[in-house]
Amino acid sequence: MKLTGRRMLAATAALALCAGAAQAADVEVLHWWTSGGEAGALNVLKQDLASQGIGWQDMPVAGGGGTQAMTVLRARITSGNPPSAVQLLGFDITDWAKEGALANLDPVAGPGGWDAVVPEAVQKFSKYDGHWVATPVNLHSTNWVWANKPLLDSLGIAPPTTWDELVAAMQKVKDAGKVAVAHGGQPWQDATIFDAVVMSTGGPDFYKKAFIDLDPEALGSDTMKQAFERMTVIRGFVDDNFSGRDWNLASALVINGEAAFQFMGDWAKGEFLNAGKVPDQDFLCFRFPGTQEQVTFNTDQFAVFKQGDELKPEQAALATAIMSPEFQIAFNKVKGSVPVRTDVSVESYDSCGQKAYEEMKAAAASGNLIGSNAHGHANPASIKNAIYDVVTNEFNGSYDAATATQELVDAVQLAQ
Repeated sequence: MKLTGRRMLAATAALALCAGAAQAADVEVLHWWTSGGEAGALNVLKQDLASQGIGWQDMPVAGGGGTQAMTVLRARITSGNPPSAVQLLGFDITDWAKEGALANLDPVAGPGGWDAVVPEAVQKFSKYDGHWVATPVNLHSTNWVWANKPLLDSLGIAPPTTWDELVAAMQKVKDAGKVAVAHGGQPWQDATIFDAVVMSTGGPDFYKKAFIDLDPEALGSDTMKQAFERMTVIRGFVDDNFSGRDWNLASALVINGEAAFQFMGDWAKGEFLNAGKVPDQDFLCFRFPGTQEQVTFNTDQFAVFKQGDELKPEQAALATAIMSPEFQIAFNKVKGSVPVRTDVSVESYDSCGQKAYEEMKAAAASGNLIGSNAHGHANPASIKNAIYDVVTNEFNGSYDAATATQELVDAVQLAQ
């Protein structure tokens, strides 16, 4: 893979780090991308490094969105034998940086011009104390609606753009004997919908006050109560067998025409594509009504762990390769996410991917690219999990909206 422009500068900086060294060592990479598509996309990165004489020691740990991987990582750190780089999410990066475990990537980030091409909302997690400590791979957005187009067309339903239009559409689907909302009753899925509902109900400033600032007045407000009331409305349009259903099985209901809508992140698109479905023909992708100008996100990143006093040349090369336009385009096309760089071309992407990328750039420019609470990019895990409990209890009928609102205030306070 040819190096040009800023990437050449970054590569030069990486090589400068190995002055006096005969050859760069292999990189050992701990990650949880074990599906066929994800593993295939990583081959782009492996091949890039191989062209520079750097081998790849794969350390995949499947399961739990990285939970098992973090257990393995802690054991490696405790034993004094950290991997070269580790896939991390959100506040996990900050936690490791606070422990002094992460290497400074400024020597490659500066020449690579990362500050200019990575949205500030993402840099919040990539940097610690003003220094780059992680390399962002992608940007997933979570406030999507996935819809079966033939089903909507048969019922004369246009994609809803407001809450009232959404309710009317869901009712029309239900009256026709179909499932209006395909949903899996798992806490993170409940919270994914709640993110979108809160954003739609209160707008971005309210969302930030509640989920990022953790303002007790916002958490306990009438606006939050209204958001819970809307969750109850959605619960009335979910089928009886939703409890415990995996998200991809909910996607299958929409794909097969048994359900009209799924409220889920952009990873759902892969299920439609794998089923041979075509955007704008077989399925539709659009923002949750009332959140058209906002993008709630999470982002996968690779943090480089200290292996001595200086950044290793192979670690520098890895970080440079991850941030290359070529890798960002190729990997995210498979992953269903979009490149985190704002300066690449996605003309090879499908219509949903192109829309997602342009909306991400617009949201980043307007200050409406906002971390997802449900996916660990609004606050640390202890607070996120406390919110999960309240949202799931309300969605399942254990709390009414007023009780849930007060429980939310109390749960967040106790979790801090």
